[in-house]
Amino acid sequence: MRQLKDGIFSLNGRELALLAACALAIIVFSVASPYFGTPGNAATILRNSVELLLIGLGMTLLLAMGGIDVSVGIVMGLAAIGVGRALGANTDPVLTALAGPIIGALLGFVTAAVVVLGRIPAIVGTLGLLGIYRTAIFILLGGQWLSGLPTGLTVLLGTSLLGVPIAAFVIVLAYIAVWVALRRTPFGLHLLAIGNSEEKARLSGIPVIKVRFATFIISGALAGLAATFYVASYRNVEMTIGSTLALDAIAAVVLGGTSILGGKCSLVGTVLGVLLLRILQNGLLLMGVPSLWQPVVTGGLLIGVLSVEVLSARLPMSQLGWARR
Repeated sequence: MRQLKDGIFSLNGRELALLAACALAIIVFSVASPYFGTPGNAATILRNSVELLLIGLGMTLLLAMGGIDVSVGIVMGLAAIGVGRALGANTDPVLTALAGPIIGALLGFVTAAVVVLGRIPAIVGTLGLLGIYRTAIFILLGGQWLSGLPTGLTVLLGTSLLGVPIAAFVIVLAYIAVWVALRRTPFGLHLLAIGNSEEKARLSGIPVIKVRFATFIISGALAGLAATFYVASYRNVEMTIGSTLALDAIAAVVLGGTSILGGKCSLVGTVLGVLLLRILQNGLLLMGVPSLWQPVVTGGLLIGVLSVEVLSARLPMSQLGWARR
């Protein structure tokens, strides 16, 4: 059974449907709001998609492995504080940019230690870490925002290389790196095998603990990279940073075709899921729907997609993976 497409940007039926849904949403919101279709708003949607896309790539790996990390948005928040502190201390912009992925990877290691070595279900372990990390953010910020940060990081990521901003190169390289890891290395095959059946993967000689550790660390590093982009764009770090990103990431990834049960994933689907989610959120906001309702829309989408996935899989029950895991 093929779990990944051959082409790095190839589309299957579900992904084509997502692309059509994006186009339909753009048409509907453009009619409903004259501002929606402007270049400025398109740039806003793309800008708001960056952090979610990077975190979504990591979440794709985790879900494909049969895991999850509901603390990943707060991991981005902690990494953003580190980046902000470094930026405020006038650290070299390149070193400041690297601080995010490094801090994120370290926090990913902590998550892996709790979940893998502690043999705690990922949803439970990361929920516990979510509470700890949120408290850490409050303590580190002292109840106040980090604001008015220097522009060094903004200038660095906005610098053009061959006429293209460095930021765009970094995002594309991150996508390609994750695709290569999944499609062209033993790591990707092992990860999907674990997602299908951890017990069978272990019996076949796959280093399950190492693969799970690596996956949580990669996800953390991507969340840290998202923190670097966040600080470069907004030049502040607020108390609630990343609070809804885990929900958004899970919804976008599942919407894109990655199975919540593991063993199957689609990186192209994740990209399209992120775009559709951000288009919907932006369009609803322009139509006067309060941002408070955005998690309701996201949660509703997630429940709907999961319901369809489970119902459609009930006849060939073995494909769900329940019997194998």
